Amino acid sequence: MKRALIITYYWPPTGGSGVQRWVKFSKYLPQFGWQPVIYTPENPEQLAVDESLLSDIPPCAEVIKTHISEPYDIYRRFSGRQKKEVNPINSQKKGFKQRVSVWIRGNCFIPDPRVGWVRPSVNFLKKYLTEHPVDVVITTGPPQSMHLIGLGLKRALGVKWIADFRDPWTEMFYFKHLGLTKASEKRHRRLEKSVLDEADTIISVTPLVQKDFQKKTDTPVAMITNGFDPSDFPARRNGSDGHFKIVHTGLFASDGNPLLLWDVLTEMCSADASFREDLQIRLAGKVDEEILQAIRERGLGDNLVCLGYLEHEQTVREQQDASVLILPLRQEPEYAKVLPGKIFEYLAARRPVLGIGQEDGAAAAVLADAQAGAMFGWDRKDELKGFISEVRSGGRECSDGNIDKYSRETLTKALTEIL
Repeated sequence: MKRALIITYYWPPTGGSGVQRWVKFSKYLPQFGWQPVIYTPENPEQLAVDESLLSDIPPCAEVIKTHISEPYDIYRRFSGRQKKEVNPINSQKKGFKQRVSVWIRGNCFIPDPRVGWVRPSVNFLKKYLTEHPVDVVITTGPPQSMHLIGLGLKRALGVKWIADFRDPWTEMFYFKHLGLTKASEKRHRRLEKSVLDEADTIISVTPLVQKDFQKKTDTPVAMITNGFDPSDFPARRNGSDGHFKIVHTGLFASDGNPLLLWDVLTEMCSADASFREDLQIRLAGKVDEEILQAIRERGLGDNLVCLGYLEHEQTVREQQDASVLILPLRQEPEYAKVLPGKIFEYLAARRPVLGIGQEDGAAAAVLADAQAGAMFGWDRKDELKGFISEVRSGGRECSDGNIDKYSRETLTKALTEIL
């Protein structure tokens, strides 16, 4: 069996979207003759814990952990931020301490606050790889510091190296909000260029990001989207319990707050007492307080159900029991290129998906291709109301569109062809 060293910051029992891509790849790699060897921090920053993901790690996987030193505890003490809060870079309302903290994060920790783990990891892995050779090294970011570990190993040992970008680097939507000096921005771009040019292959997760990277380098840039694991989704169910459930799962940041949707729901509740009685707005995951405040200010507090972080199995249940799954995108031009990981699980849940965001973006194209729902711009009030009304009346059901190309097993096969 060939061996692939996967360098990732996120690994179970850490929960959240960042961990799922590579734990699922690792689950299926042995079927195609590859043993996953995982290198990950033993003490990472954990915004969520999901023990259920441990069951996806195959018995043959080797997991190596070393200590990482991070500045986040100091940052939280300075800013007053709690662990459960959404990243302040994504917040629409930043206090003075938060603005200072974001500036420090952008200019003093390049490319990110995990950069202190790069040199110790390169030193550790040089010795490890000399004694335990692998056929390929894979780094996955963000955090983009993981790619600097791969860069160091490439330069030191000449290993075959694949850099997997789950998100862009300098084209990421929040890059412009880091308060970078000209020197800091130049350094980011120089490091990005080094990774792109010195890796043997780049992997992106959306077509538009693939094109952006290919313009910057002669290194081959492949595309493997995120996806869903069919084994996570039992036979179709719809446990609405008589309620009309508007469901969102995952991170819900204030720069994606769909104010028009809350207005539409308020109007529909005012016009129809039975709709008000039936409506539930169910939010599973980390939700910015500004979103909760906007919902309550519109008189929908009694309809709001805050579920907090759920283990993946429970999240899937919420998705399958939804009347409508909402996919509000961030109101940033760069976000048109992004495919939120949750979109593929929304497809697998086979429930109607209501997208709010860029109508010409990557997410809109996936919804249209899968015939799973629709994407409406932020000002399309009548269309939002029409979509919800149509679902409630039974006039819109999620189709049985072919989504097999997004299954984790199919995507892992594509990965092994690159390997």
